Amino acid sequence: MNIRSLTSIFKRKKKKNEAKTRRRHIIKRYSFISGCILFVSGICVLFLLNTTVIHADEWNTKGDKTMSDSILIKPLRGEILAADGSILATNLNYYNVRIDFHASRINELKYLESIDSLADTLAHYYPYRTRKQWYAHLHAPMDKPKADRSRSYLLLKHIPFDEMQRVKNFPYFRRWRNPNRSGFTSERVLLRRYPYGSMAQLSIGRVGETKENPEVRGISGLEQALDEMLYGENGVAKKRMLTRGSSYWPVKQPVNGTTITTTIDITIQDLLEHELGEMLMLCKAEWGSAMIMEVATGDIKAISNLDRDTVGNRGYIEAMNHIVQAYEPGSVIKVISMLTALEDGYVNLNATYPIGHSYAYAGGKPIRDTHSPAYLPVSRFMEYSSNIGMTKLIAPHWENNLNGFRERLKKIGFFDKLSTGMARERTPYFPTLDPKAGGRVSLSRMIFGYATQVPPLYTCAIYNAIANDGKFVRPRLVKAMRRPDGTDSTIEVSYVRDSICSPRNARILREMMHSVVWGEGGTAKGLKNNIVTIAGKTGTAGIALERPRTKDGKIDKSVPFKGGYREGKHNRVAFCGFFPYENPKYTCIVVISDPQGPYGPAATSGTVLRNLAIKLYSRGLLDNSMDYKENPVASTTPTLYGTQKPERASILHNDLKLTHASILRTSNAKTSPSTVPDVTGFGIREALVRLEEAGLTVHFKGTGYVTAINPPAGTPVAPGTKVVATLSQN
Repeated sequence: MNIRSLTSIFKRKKKKNEAKTRRRHIIKRYSFISGCILFVSGICVLFLLNTTVIHADEWNTKGDKTMSDSILIKPLRGEILAADGSILATNLNYYNVRIDFHASRINELKYLESIDSLADTLAHYYPYRTRKQWYAHLHAPMDKPKADRSRSYLLLKHIPFDEMQRVKNFPYFRRWRNPNRSGFTSERVLLRRYPYGSMAQLSIGRVGETKENPEVRGISGLEQALDEMLYGENGVAKKRMLTRGSSYWPVKQPVNGTTITTTIDITIQDLLEHELGEMLMLCKAEWGSAMIMEVATGDIKAISNLDRDTVGNRGYIEAMNHIVQAYEPGSVIKVISMLTALEDGYVNLNATYPIGHSYAYAGGKPIRDTHSPAYLPVSRFMEYSSNIGMTKLIAPHWENNLNGFRERLKKIGFFDKLSTGMARERTPYFPTLDPKAGGRVSLSRMIFGYATQVPPLYTCAIYNAIANDGKFVRPRLVKAMRRPDGTDSTIEVSYVRDSICSPRNARILREMMHSVVWGEGGTAKGLKNNIVTIAGKTGTAGIALERPRTKDGKIDKSVPFKGGYREGKHNRVAFCGFFPYENPKYTCIVVISDPQGPYGPAATSGTVLRNLAIKLYSRGLLDNSMDYKENPVASTTPTLYGTQKPERASILHNDLKLTHASILRTSNAKTSPSTVPDVTGFGIREALVRLEEAGLTVHFKGTGYVTAINPPAGTPVAPGTKVVATLSQN
């Protein structure tokens, strides 16, 4: 065997050994890998057994809990509408504009370069910050490390859609269509808005979050009183597994709130707020409150509550709903006291009582009259607002049953909750009297409006019943509702009592209130006017001291409190009445607290009511024509009233070519001093100028030109003398 053969045999053996070695290594590797797989599989099986068998109940509970996570879907709050459908409260979409400084492709260098121009633009459109302040606000995030910068840095809050679009087109944001480059983001939020601002704010109410309830719910007025209906019902969305993760899926849709239609008349509300505000500024009062309601239906057409702004010095603002708060009513309660006396049948209207200036009843502090003569018939007690007369008439009737007077008022529904829809409505308070603890004296004070507390709402409601022939209609602020499904429901007119007095006694009371304004000794005779006949009653009461309160508004019982009234001349004055007297359409109450200077109830509260009545008449809202002339006089030729300027006739004849114009009178004669000028034939404007130049107080009757004057022309008179001019179209 040669060497070549041996070499070949050796190579074959070597290759065979190498193949065996490789095979052994491969088997080892496969064995190791298979062992690892088996080991891992064993662990998985153990975990699977642990999850699905040993601790199955625990993991099932956790799974169910995770998949049962749910969130509330907020409903759309119902709207509040005025009587004519005008929106008083609604929901509008607004936007918060933010910058995301963690946007994937935001260009920080370009942002820093644009801060100057962006600050200029923002300061121009949103000047509540200066340019310097906007620059600091925009630059503030860049002073922080990149990781600490906000993903939702607030730029503008609660702006409307058009403004959001404008901001989106500012040069920096407009440079890139992709918001990942600019960081621009917008967030839509739904907010409660009131198109008429502060008008009837306390009656309509407001929404907000409270400590007790973090949700946006009603916190005052109708928003609070009808919150459950306005809010609606929350929907529910539960977590569901989807192809790419999980998400919340609605399982119960929200039910939107009910739309409420109120009785508020926007025109009357505007007039009432204006008149009340003007009077408060004139007499520098502490606060004022007024309400007007429709006699037949009880619809509250307007409510205004204005308090002096002692913080922001903004004049008078809506702060507290005094209409539903209880105060000592003063003499306006006399009408209600007289109502009970008439109904109980112990009143002789023709009986005359001695009045005087002082009367000590039951050993109490003497009752005083400042308006009444020595003797006065019952029929004129209201006219002179006689405290003594009312006490002598009514108090003896209840001497043996001191709480009978209170029970009598309860019988007519005076203490029933009216449920008008206004939040925090209080009922009248008449204390229980004890004959051994000055009960007789307290009774005498109750009769004319002291020692008791009555919300103006209740006084107005009773007066409205008197104007309505005794039918005690329930005041209401809501007259209809529209549910989310579109169904409408109307709230019918309801009555606290079908009748609180006979029509005859209601008529007697109306006549008494008429004499308050139109009688010779009427405490409100300054409210006479030739346009609307008003009937009502004045009232004055001292302002009681209030108990000290803590910062959260609760009574502080740790501070001693004696009670009593404010020292000095501090009164709360009121006037409650109805108009027109001949056919009452509206009842109104006006209460003004602490007017400064020589202002009584007629000059303040009564004047607000009178001015409101005249303005309602001028707008045709008292079932009248807006034209003062009921029957326009047909005429084929124009009439030129008397004038001191004869050139006016020339204008008609020569310039306007009115050849058929007839000249009634022209005069430029001088009038002797201290005599009544001759204004016969003059129009009302020129007649008024001439008479007032003579220092006279002028009253007009009729329409057209002056046909007669009393005292006659040429009569010697003193300055301030009243003259009555009669006007006619004939």
